[in-house]
Amino acid sequence: MRMPALGTQFPLLEMIHVRKGTAGRAPDDHVHDNEVIGVVLLKRYLKNISSRIPEKPPHRSPGDVKPEIETRETKRNSYIVRSSHRDVTMENIQVMGVKCLPLIHAGDDIAQMICDHIPLQDGDILCIASTIHSKAKGCTKKLSAIIPTKRAERLAKTNGEDPRFVQAVLDASADIIMEQPFILSEMAFGHIGVRAGVDQSNIEDGMVIFLPADPMKSAQELQEEVKMICGRDVGIIITDTCGRSFRRGQTGHAIGWSGFTAIRDFRGDTDLFGHVLKITEEAVADEIAGFANFVMGESNNGVPAVVFRNCPKWTGHDNLYFRNDEDITKKVLKKEWSHERQ
Repeated sequence: MRMPALGTQFPLLEMIHVRKGTAGRAPDDHVHDNEVIGVVLLKRYLKNISSRIPEKPPHRSPGDVKPEIETRETKRNSYIVRSSHRDVTMENIQVMGVKCLPLIHAGDDIAQMICDHIPLQDGDILCIASTIHSKAKGCTKKLSAIIPTKRAERLAKTNGEDPRFVQAVLDASADIIMEQPFILSEMAFGHIGVRAGVDQSNIEDGMVIFLPADPMKSAQELQEEVKMICGRDVGIIITDTCGRSFRRGQTGHAIGWSGFTAIRDFRGDTDLFGHVLKITEEAVADEIAGFANFVMGESNNGVPAVVFRNCPKWTGHDNLYFRNDEDITKKVLKKEWSHERQ
């Protein structure tokens, strides 16, 4: 994105760019064959600067009072993201899909495969689809090897599904929150999802794939493996595609992470008007996972991993899942489902 006039006055703008496909690359884009598909573009920032900062200063007589001009630095500061411990900017985040990985099979070393396909840097955040991790770890099963119970047969008839698939869902569930019109499950590691995340897509016919049994441990292991292979300290997110209450469509969620906190805690900080924030806790891990899912795609894109570069540091905590006494939605769903069964 070329902005000659503004680039001359404001060198910072030369770093704000979007490139894809055949668009020109800058020296910092030489990251193997992976396309730099996006950075955070502050459109409002550009618009305000271009409309408020003149090309040449207006003529003033010696006795005129110098007007207050909104400088590059003051305008830039208005777009700084306030952190509880320091100010950071979000102007040059790069997002790179890891392409050309082969189909994953049990026993594959996905950390080595990813490191072979893209040079990682310290501070990168590597998002990996749970599907390829589960396949590499052998978290799959043939439907023909599953014998459904009476409960599975009952739910399969109610929901119009294969009893063997339903049994796989029940086996992967620590608790059933809702039985129909689909099974809503809670898993042992705290995640709540439709059909316990058991999937039949992106795997051979007649097979089902399960989520990792302990995604947090898996993320930590992947982080350690990457460090051992390429010597880089990177953050790891294991993602899964989930539906959302009150909204149509699926987004990527973080089910396991390592190297940072899942929540960025703004409580005690102040907003632009000086008001103390009391409840704001930003689910950064889920936000990054959601954009990673957008890059990965949901069909045949063949991009099972995504690298985020130049993300700012943040402070917070890892209490991403509500406790049972906090989760109002879960309470209501279980109560309504229990009432319907009576």
